Amino acid sequence: MPATTLDPRTALVVIDLQRGITGHPVQPHSAADTIARSAELAAAFRKRGLPVVLVNVDFSADGGDVPPGRTEGPASRGALPEGWAELVDELDVQPTDLRITKRNWGAFHGTGLDVQLRRRGITGIVLTGIATSIGVESTARAAHEHGYNVTIATDASSDLDADSHHHSVSKIFPRLGETATTAEILALLEASAG
Repeated sequence: MPATTLDPRTALVVIDLQRGITGHPVQPHSAADTIARSAELAAAFRKRGLPVVLVNVDFSADGGDVPPGRTEGPASRGALPEGWAELVDELDVQPTDLRITKRNWGAFHGTGLDVQLRRRGITGIVLTGIATSIGVESTARAAHEHGYNVTIATDASSDLDADSHHHSVSKIFPRLGETATTAEILALLEASAG
């Protein structure tokens, strides 16, 4: 079911569309399509004077800020390649954009994201990015817990695995907010500007 409405004070939050992440193959939408749709949404939000939040993930060279704990999967340790954390050019970063660097999967924990959104009177967020089941889902969960109305742009997010993307979109996101395509979100933005 598509999203029903967007709050008048809604921010776009773009997760991890950076050089070191977008270079990996993703599914079910290509990284290029995910970036293009996120950039289209960013331009529409900027045009309406609504905040665009560009989130990247980065770690210090010594790995001291990598989240601790035992995991079965790989953890980033040591220096990352030059430019790994740089946002992709297609996002057309503007001086008015909010920049958040995270050290965890989600964009809220350990960052100033909640404070920055509340200072601007934001009550809703639209989420895009890579990976759907990791950074996007973690941020959606925290946004819901913080009391924001959450909308996920399902065709402006993608994952390393199509089944993981589908699980997040069909099972998790409907419990955290609403889902919609980029076109549906743009139509809601247009209607709210009406």
